[in-house]
Parts: sequence; C-alpha cells; structure tokens
Amino acid sequence: MKAALKAAKKAWENGEIPVGAVLVKNDEIISTGQNSPITSNDPTAHAEIIALREGGEKLKNYRLIDTTLYVTIEPCTMCMGAIIHARIKKLVFGTFDPRTGAAGSLFDFTIENKFNHKVEVKSGILESECRELLQDFFKQKRK
Repeated sequence: MKAALKAAKKAWENGEIPVGAVLVKNDEIISTGQNSPITSNDPTAHAEIIALREGGEKLKNYRLIDTTLYVTIEPCTMCMGAIIHARIKKLVFGTFDPRTGAAGSLFDFTIENKFNHKVEVKSGILESECRELLQDFFKQKRK
C-alpha cells in the first residue's frame, strides 16, 4: 500500500486527484498506476485501470489471475467492473469512498452473485494516510 500511496502523491504533483494503484503477483510489483484523466483527457484513466492495462501488457494476458491490486481508495463502478473482468484475486484498499465506491460503500460488487468471478477484498489498510492525502488535496484545491 505504501507504493500505491507513493503513486497517489505523484498524481497530486501532476494536478490529479491523488489515487494510486499497484498490481502485485508472487510478491512482486507488476505495474503501478496513478490517476491521470485530466492530463490525458481520458475519463477512464483511473489509477486502477492504468495498473491493470500495464499489468496485462507485462503478463501478456488480459486475465490477471492470482494477482492482488492495492488501491488507496475504494474503486468506483468502472474500476470494479475491470477488476472483476481481469479476474483479480484480491483487492486491498485504503479508505472507503461513500460517493462512488463499489466495493462496499455506495455499491458492493463483491457480493453480487450475478458475476462469474468473486474478488476477495480487504479494506482499511493505511486508511488514515490514504484518507488524509485525499482530504489535504481537496482542502488545498478549495483555497
């Protein structure tokens, strides 16, 4: 999660909402993503999507079997859909997102029986650091 926080801080430096994601397989970082929809003019350029895309390229497979995705904030519906389609084994995130979260807050795709893949979820990892980073970003933006 510390690597995901580092990526989130890079996003902030680029003027993006500070969200970072890291894809891991066999205790090795496969890929890292940071939010970049503003700088890339791409509404799908969320940290999770970028980490999944790079992970797929590196592993030469769109199925990211036996991987863990670490994210600083609970993924949105788009990102949870991609996580499920990629067959991510485990999702670990820092803080909940009551406005757009799809892993337990606003929605909970992890308990939906209609999907053909179940993602194991662990939340609250470095929660205060992840939450404070986002809060500090938005406090600064409002000034």
